[in-house]
Amino acid sequence: MAMKPWSPWQDLENIQHQLSDVLHDITHAGVESRDGHWAPRVDIRETDDALMLEAELPGVKKEDVCLEVKDGVLTLSGERRYEQEVDDEHVHRIERVYGRFTRSFSLPRNVNVEQVEASMNDGILRVRLAKLESAKPKAIAIE
Repeated sequence: MAMKPWSPWQDLENIQHQLSDVLHDITHAGVESRDGHWAPRVDIRETDDALMLEAELPGVKKEDVCLEVKDGVLTLSGERRYEQEVDDEHVHRIERVYGRFTRSFSLPRNVNVEQVEASMNDGILRVRLAKLESAKPKAIAIE
């Protein structure tokens, strides 16, 4: 057996990889629950005239997504279905999450729930929630 010189840098690198794996597990803990439900990742931005929401829904068909506004809450729900293509294949690993998903967001009072637009392209759901006219910034002329 060949002796390999000890390197503290190699030990630090190994610790860094282990810590990275632990942090990855912690940050993804809320995404999937034990009962098969999962929650898509969402970005929310605000412009002067609207709130913009983008949700990652790779592999989800537009028909399998439901978007609803009720009592000041925007709810995104649906299902990513597992479709096995070949009966005689042997699955070695499944890391992607399948099943029902849901996310709910309380909307601020300045959102016009009558003017909600949604589109889906390349697995990204984009929702535009227009603000009420009274909430939009207005320039005031100085006399």
